[in-house]
Amino acid sequence: MDLQERIARRRSARQDREILVDRDYLSPVVHPADPVGRGPVLERLLDALEPVFDGELPPPVAVVGPSGAGTSAIVTAVFDALNERLGESSRSIGTTTRAGRTGPSTWFVYVDGRRVESAFAFYRTVLSVLSGESVPESGVGTDDLRERLREQLGRPDRHAVVAIDHHDEPETLTYGRVRELLEPIADGVSTVAVGRETPDELAADRPTVSVPAYRDHELVEVLSDRASTGLAAGAIAHESVRELAAWADGNAHDALAALFGAAVLASRDGSDRIAPAHLERARDDVPDDSVHLDRVLSLSETRQRVLLDLVSIDAADRPIRDLATEIADRSSLTAGTVKRFLYELADRGVVERVPLSATGSGRRPSGVAVRFPTIAFRALGPTPAETDETDDDGENAARGGDEDGTDSPS
Repeated sequence: MDLQERIARRRSARQDREILVDRDYLSPVVHPADPVGRGPVLERLLDALEPVFDGELPPPVAVVGPSGAGTSAIVTAVFDALNERLGESSRSIGTTTRAGRTGPSTWFVYVDGRRVESAFAFYRTVLSVLSGESVPESGVGTDDLRERLREQLGRPDRHAVVAIDHHDEPETLTYGRVRELLEPIADGVSTVAVGRETPDELAADRPTVSVPAYRDHELVEVLSDRASTGLAAGAIAHESVRELAAWADGNAHDALAALFGAAVLASRDGSDRIAPAHLERARDDVPDDSVHLDRVLSLSETRQRVLLDLVSIDAADRPIRDLATEIADRSSLTAGTVKRFLYELADRGVVERVPLSATGSGRRPSGVAVRFPTIAFRALGPTPAETDETDDDGENAARGGDEDGTDSPS
């Protein structure tokens, strides 16, 4: 965002008396181009990638940190900056020079394992960074995309560093699977595994960049930076920011989810300031060991709508069967489909099955409790007014295509 756009947003917010000036910048699922308070970690990652400055491939590396430590933000920021400096323009890969420059080219590709699960979607994601030509969304097979990638990296002076993020979360693209998919071009590719744990496939002697949880003063800096752009001037007291950082205990996602939620509540109340009551309600809305909101927003739209209905009704102490029936009445889905979705979401850890009191001699019923911030989800997720036209499974569009791409609508 340039300075003129910043000024325009603030002027509009003042005229409309809006407390939320830039909700995207305040959002817990948006990464800034330059992560605040992470200079030393950025340097360690650059150290691990040092060979690229000599036109060589670095060894595989793992970037490891707890939830809310900013591992994704760090990797995306470094990759974006390196692409600007070292990569040929993705629009002119077919040429050998740019501005008179010749020499080796290295591209840096970030792959979000939450959203890219099939081989077809993976190859398409990588090609979209490397190729100057448009990459088909459908009508071609996985083998064709693999061959195109082989052609792009077939020259010894062309390399790619591919980061796979969230590889260790349920039902995401694993690091081992990525290595299999890259095997045909292994000589021209290195990998960066991003997650909470180092994958077993990475040897013990491979470099690891450890990302610690934020310290309180670092998190205060993060929150202050987001608030200075995302909120109207004076919308939150500095002492409230300090208290929020201490409460979050180093987890930037939880802190930002609570700050965003408090801003939404204040906006609904027509207030020009975030009051302690807004912050208290927003903090209570963030569960202990909260699921990252981006995991929820990466689900298919049908499943997101089921969750939206779930958080809109009184689900406490109610069996899953009753919840499924009420949610089905609000949508085009059957109660059986909703029930299946709720069990599936519990297996993914997005919701949690909780035992209920037995009412007879039969099997003890169970209910569900959400494990993500609901205020922020309602503000950032699908709108209730939209009609659910997705089929019961609704996965292809959300996952970037099926295995061969021929039936993908995305």
